[in-house]
Amino acid sequence: MTNSALTTHRLDVDALLDDRKTKIIVCCGSGGVGKTTTAAALGLRAAERGRRVVVLTIDPARRLAQSMGLTELDNTPRVVKGVSGTGELQAMMLDMKRTFDEVVLAAADAERARQIMENPFYQSLSSGFAGTQEYMAMEKLGQLHADGTWDLIVVDTPPSRSALDFLDAPNRLGSFLDGRLIKVLTAPAKVGGRSAMKMLNVGMTMFTGVLSKVLGATVLQDVSTFVAAMDSMFGGFRERADRTYALLQAKGTAFLVVAAPERDALREAAYFVDRLEADRMPLAGLVLNRVHDTGAPQLSAERARAAAEALDEAPPGDAEQLAAGLLRLHAERMQVIARERRMRDRFASVYPNVKVADVPALPGDVHDLDGLRAIGSRLAEG
Repeated sequence: MTNSALTTHRLDVDALLDDRKTKIIVCCGSGGVGKTTTAAALGLRAAERGRRVVVLTIDPARRLAQSMGLTELDNTPRVVKGVSGTGELQAMMLDMKRTFDEVVLAAADAERARQIMENPFYQSLSSGFAGTQEYMAMEKLGQLHADGTWDLIVVDTPPSRSALDFLDAPNRLGSFLDGRLIKVLTAPAKVGGRSAMKMLNVGMTMFTGVLSKVLGATVLQDVSTFVAAMDSMFGGFRERADRTYALLQAKGTAFLVVAAPERDALREAAYFVDRLEADRMPLAGLVLNRVHDTGAPQLSAERARAAAEALDEAPPGDAEQLAAGLLRLHAERMQVIARERRMRDRFASVYPNVKVADVPALPGDVHDLDGLRAIGSRLAEG
């Protein structure tokens, strides 16, 4: 992508943050591209521009919590101190089991909730079932949105193995709970009449006999007990999944795909862009993190190497050796910049209408609010 193309399709981050119609910003992308830092920087910048913001992050590095002046992050929003301006920033880290427990406690009476939460299958499901973290992130998003305390929610999505996991999450657990196995296991409780129950029990005995061999009798008993206790809640899971999916598609939601100027990261970003379009999700643009630049763009890699070789032929001296080394470093940097530009060009040729914000690489890690402000400023300059 050429510089002119980037300027033409520049993502105006401040306009997005200042638009009061923007209620939710979802930062998505593969792991290791600075997604969590981007979400925190956006939250801080929005707060310092007058918004009441909560950042929902997923398993952030400890240094990120420290950068916001917090000793820890947990499932409860905490006020971030040191924010300038009239806005307010709170931050929290998703605890997926606690969030699942909150759902159960809200939907069941005390005794039913106890039965569910003490069930071994539930404990496994709420702590490590495939897709549970993604689902509970969306469950928590729904809770925060319904609360109404904040006028902007910034979501840092889980680092998924696949670029598509996050978008599938709102329906995955609901589909599991609506699945054939669950329906069969709940059937005995829904059939009326002794004769019908007797006939069903014969079939169920044969069926559960097979399942016992596959799953093990103990696991099957745990699942059956869990299903019996959760039966009245299944519809609620489906309704919330549908509401969350609709919320993600709403005009007040903006998706930002976060990537680095590298082949694999941009390939993942392309998957996200395609999926967002296919699911009619509102894509605001691409944040391209850790982009390299130089203060001497007019000095090409070829000219820098040639100058370094000329200095090598001059009479040896400390100054000459230092200058030659710096020229070679500059040549290597220009090669990196050229490679990144080719990657951006390739992405832009396929997605010419996707707006982009370039974020130059910082010399070090972010460790305080000033570091997050620097990231926010670079995002705004794009």
